[in-house]
Amino acid sequence: MNKIYFTPGPSQLFYTVDEHIKQALKLQVPSISHRGQAFKNIYEHTVSQLRTLVSLPDNYQVLFTNSATEIWERIIQNCVREESYHLVNGAFSDKFHQTAKLMGKNASKVEAAEGSAVNIKDVSISPEVELIGLAHNETSTGVAQPLSDIYALRDKYPDPLIAVDVVSSIPYIDIDFEKVDMVYFSVQKCFGLPAGLGVWLVNDRAIAKARALASKGTNIAKYRQLIAMADEAARFQTTSTPNVLDIYLLGKVAEDMNAKGLDMIRRETDYKSAVLYHCIKEHPNLECFIKDTAYQSKTTVVAKTNGSPKKFIDPLNKLGLVIGAGYGKYKDEHIRIANFPTHSKEQIELLVDQLNKH
Repeated sequence: MNKIYFTPGPSQLFYTVDEHIKQALKLQVPSISHRGQAFKNIYEHTVSQLRTLVSLPDNYQVLFTNSATEIWERIIQNCVREESYHLVNGAFSDKFHQTAKLMGKNASKVEAAEGSAVNIKDVSISPEVELIGLAHNETSTGVAQPLSDIYALRDKYPDPLIAVDVVSSIPYIDIDFEKVDMVYFSVQKCFGLPAGLGVWLVNDRAIAKARALASKGTNIAKYRQLIAMADEAARFQTTSTPNVLDIYLLGKVAEDMNAKGLDMIRRETDYKSAVLYHCIKEHPNLECFIKDTAYQSKTTVVAKTNGSPKKFIDPLNKLGLVIGAGYGKYKDEHIRIANFPTHSKEQIELLVDQLNKH
């Protein structure tokens, strides 16, 4: 049975990935040297397609890591000498905060009420804060922090760097990159690729901060040092052996998305999201975890279940429809449904039909 994965990461492979993998194997992409021209061409193609897809400004570099989780550590190592501040809407945004603390930084946070986003009025940042970290789309809870809130932070606090987790919302999100300094994601969610690649979009301001810290003798990262990564990226190179296959596939899928058109992808995402939320609101044994529609994610739909989530998860799995359980403390209370570009309208409608039978 071929299953359809509505899990919020890893998720269903993008529908063109099979053919791209076959072509990659034919071209022996996994075996090529990451120091050769063939890889440079792959890197350059991927960067070009990503820039087009998300309208990435020229003052941003596209860097590659092993995961988005790794990027938390790289951000703190390279761009924070003493203090960071974190907006916490769930488990993953809190893990970024915890990462900073474990690395010996003075990391403070403001935490949202359960099932909500941080109220920007509750944010109070001292002049010593060097970086603000937040998740636009909190995958663990389905909370989406409005972009207007992020922009308000920049207007009120122009000095700290702003790093935004868009792991489960890019390319749907239409972010103004001039209002932030770093955006990062991994590829196993909205891009529908095999896990094992993090993408770190970094502007000149963040790179300059890393250079300034290094010049003052701050012990910044040795492995994947931002300064070195940026210098190598300018030549379409990496500081260590990268996941060449995933970089190749990311470029191909971004190209496919460009061919389809991001406006179409966004319209389809809105439609599928509306279908899912309508189902949850009308279902006798489900309710929206995020009550305020202004904070409801369009790409990670989370429902609280009346009784064990297994009464939905198990029978759907037998039909080849795989949905996610709740994350962390919500494991036995929630279901999570990915609504990514690879999920067609027909697949979402099929899932809703079956949800309504349970």
